[in-house]
Amino acid sequence: MAGAGSPPPLRPGMRQTRQRQQVWEAVRGLGGHCTAEEITAELQRAQPGFPRSTVYRALEALATSGALHAVRLGDGPIHYEMATEDHQHAICQACQGVLHIEPGLVADLERHLEERHRFHPVRTDVVVVGICHECAVARGRRQHRRRVLDHVHFP
Repeated sequence: MAGAGSPPPLRPGMRQTRQRQQVWEAVRGLGGHCTAEEITAELQRAQPGFPRSTVYRALEALATSGALHAVRLGDGPIHYEMATEDHQHAICQACQGVLHIEPGLVADLERHLEERHRFHPVRTDVVVVGICHECAVARGRRQHRRRVLDHVHFP
């Protein structure tokens, strides 16, 4: 992954534009799992009137280049995150918190499909929707909206 202030890793031949750099930095600043609307709002805080269409074009270019992943986290809009290692997600339907699923669990699922069903996965997309521990404990009390849930293993 590129360091702070460094340009996004674009495919050879793709132009590095100021707008793509700004969108890249907004995603980094928001911590990933952000929507085009959230990215636009972030950019418009510093530059009122920053065009939403420019954000969408930059996101498309950054996703096409492999610099960002566009992921659907249950219902709702597409979310964008930095393209690091592949991972899957669990989403809290109450607070919209996101938990990254451990890669070993996905590998176990793929291995099971191969060995037990002679099914050969080409791409695996897993989204588990449920209720996180904090929301379950809160039982209806409104929780703050979170982006990434703590990765806690309970006994």
